[in-house]
Order: sequence, then structure tokens, then C-alpha cells
Amino acid sequence: MWAYESVFYQIYPLGFCGAPFENDGKAESRILKVIDWIPHIKKLGANAIYFSPVFESDTHGYNTRDYKKIDTRLGSNEDFKKVCDALHKEGIKVVLDGVFNHVGRGFWAFQDVLQNREGSGYKDWFHRIDFGGNSNYNDGLWYEGWEGNYDLVKLNLRNEAVINHLLECVGGWIDEFGIDGLRLDVAYCLDHDFVRRLRSFCDSKKEEFFLLGEMLHGDYNQMVNDGMLHSATNYECYKGLFSSFNSMNMFEINHSLLRQFGPENWTLYKGKHMLSFVDNHDVSRIASNLTNEKHLPLIYALMFGMPGIPCVYYGSEWGAKASKSEGDPALRACFEKPLENELTTYISKLAKAKKASKALNYGDFKSIVLTNKQCIFERRCDDERVLVAINADSESYTAHFDAGCGMAEEMIDGKTHDFGGGSELPPYSAAFWKMER
Repeated sequence: MWAYESVFYQIYPLGFCGAPFENDGKAESRILKVIDWIPHIKKLGANAIYFSPVFESDTHGYNTRDYKKIDTRLGSNEDFKKVCDALHKEGIKVVLDGVFNHVGRGFWAFQDVLQNREGSGYKDWFHRIDFGGNSNYNDGLWYEGWEGNYDLVKLNLRNEAVINHLLECVGGWIDEFGIDGLRLDVAYCLDHDFVRRLRSFCDSKKEEFFLLGEMLHGDYNQMVNDGMLHSATNYECYKGLFSSFNSMNMFEINHSLLRQFGPENWTLYKGKHMLSFVDNHDVSRIASNLTNEKHLPLIYALMFGMPGIPCVYYGSEWGAKASKSEGDPALRACFEKPLENELTTYISKLAKAKKASKALNYGDFKSIVLTNKQCIFERRCDDERVLVAINADSESYTAHFDAGCGMAEEMIDGKTHDFGGGSELPPYSAAFWKMER
């Protein structure tokens, strides 16, 4: 699967393009801005883009009005096809947000229900409509909104007409835009039989079509398996990543990594490829979340070195800041043009190392050295062995362990390293050592 060897770049298009929050119905080809960023995305080392919602919606994209039409605020279907063609020409895969659990109140079928009530042919398209109830919109009917949000009307994914409509739309996206995968919004809420239908349909429609699910807690194996999703968002390790640095307790992230990918027989996700991230459009940017800015390069090194598919959120690659407490618009900012600094250069080196290494893409995980402020772990496959080392301390650290050989190539800076007398890690440093075998 191509995704397992990729580095993802996430763009939230409505924010990225500076679109108004409310859908004003005014068409403007804002999405073409992505084409101008392609050189930056390639230089960063990303070879896949995950676009948050792009289809016609009421406001933030997750309240869909029409699955067949690019949001007017972003442009036309033709505009988005130009973007996808330009990305594909440069070898960059395209993954879209599949928002299938719910739609917006402006969704054409729900509008028909509001107008025709019991007489609507679409009343069974939605989950648990009660014409004797009411919602905070005072429509004279009640329906289930996602987590109590009545601007997000829950679809009935047991209705064959709904399923057929959604699959038809996905097929249309593959045919029209050539997309390479979907990220399923709130996948943990989706009907499992629907996800199986979606997987079967996509497998038959396009070879190696990638399905990623947004999952938070619990056992990701419930949906990441041969019949459903290929991957899930690794929120457990997302929390462990920043928390380990902020509390100076590397045991936390290592506990999660051992639990998920370690050498024991009970390991949960050995051989699977979860999506790794340090921030996204729903959480504080990592530069605002870390209490020590010198840990910023290190957390990316740890993310790229651990098992999983690394994903970088637009703007965070140069250290843009925004806190969740400032509201979603702050997290989904519009930047006139990409910036490049030491952090972007560093991430590009991490991306190059990750994509070129079989061990970093597919290798097992084993903890070698672990203290509160340092960790060294091994990624190993049949013909390659890589050691990932992190020193989060303000002091140098000398690690003594059996490296199994004397010399290694440092994958980030290209230097040769001799393990003869142990290994000294400078303050606030990271290293990827490709070991001789």
C-alpha cells in the first residue's frame, strides 16, 4: 500500500484559502491556491495530501449540502480537478474527507423533509426523525444531531438509498478527480456494515484505494482490518507525544508504543500503520502546545521515527502557533504563502529518511534505552535496522548500550557514527542511525 511509505500533508481548504465562514454562495476559485504551494509541499518531502472537506456545505465543511459539488467558496469542480491533476503530475496522492455520518441542514434531502414532513420521500434517509418532537431550531420535528449538534443531521446508514447515494458520490470523486483515498470523519460513529460496503466498493473501483478512519479511543482493530479500514488516526500516541515532552516523562510515549507495536505477543497493532500527527485542524498547534520550544524539532523526529504514517498540518512545519482556546478559525488559518526556516528544513530531512527506509516504514518496534528525558528505540525489518534516539534534556547524554556493531550512518545529517565508546547525544537532539548489518 502506497500510503505506508508516504508522508502526508494536511490542508483544511476553507481556512487555507481564506474563505468566509458562512457559505455566501459567491463563487471564487480560491482552491487554485494549492497549486502555488506544490513546490513547498514537495520540498518538505510530503507525497500525499489529505484535504479536509471540499464539498458544498453550510459553514465549516462538515455540514455537507451536496456531495457532488465543490464548495462554491473554493471554486468549481473544474478548479478542483486542476488542483488534483497538478498534484498527481508531481507524484502527490490526494485523499479527501469523507463526511458520511451526518450532513448539514442545507442538505437537499433534509430540506425536502423540512418542507414536506411525513410526506417526504427522504424521511427515512435520516436517523430517528420524530415528527412529534422538536429541536433547538424549532422545526416542529426532532432528529439526531451528531453529539447534540443539530446543525449536523445524522444519516441513516442502514438505508439502501443512502448507501447507494454515498457510494455513487465516492465513485464520482474517483472518476472526476482521480482521488487516491478517503479519511472518514468520526469513523468511530459509522455503521460497521456501511464501512465494509465502502471498502468493498473502493477496492473494486481503484487498486490500493486508501481508507483512513478518524478514531479517538478504544481498540482500533474494530475498524482497522482486512475488511474495513487500512488505518486510523493514532490519538493515543498524539497525546503521548506532547505530554511526554511537557512532563519530561518519555515513559509515557514509550508505554503507548510498546502497547501498540512492541515485541510482545499481546501487542495491539503490530504490522499495522496508524496515522501519526502532532497536531491537526481540531487541536492546538504543536508550537503552542509544547512548553519548551526547543522540543519542537524533537517531537517531529519522534513522530517520524515511530511506527506509523507521519502527517504534517499546514503551517505547523514552520512553527505557526494557535491554541484551541482561541477557537477553530485560529487553528485553520489562512497563510499568504508558505514560510521556510530551520524547522521546515529539518522536517524535510526527516521525511527523506522516512520514505527511503524500509525499517522506518515497516520495521518492528523495540525500546533500547529509556529514561525520563531520553529514549532510544529500534526499528528493524529483515534487511535493515535503524535506531531512533531522542535527548530532550538541556544537558548532553551518553548512552551505553549494545548497538550490535561499531559504525552507523546518521540518516538526518549523513555523517558516520562510531558506537565504540557509547553514544553521546547533544542537548535537545535527535538522531536516526542506520546500522551496519
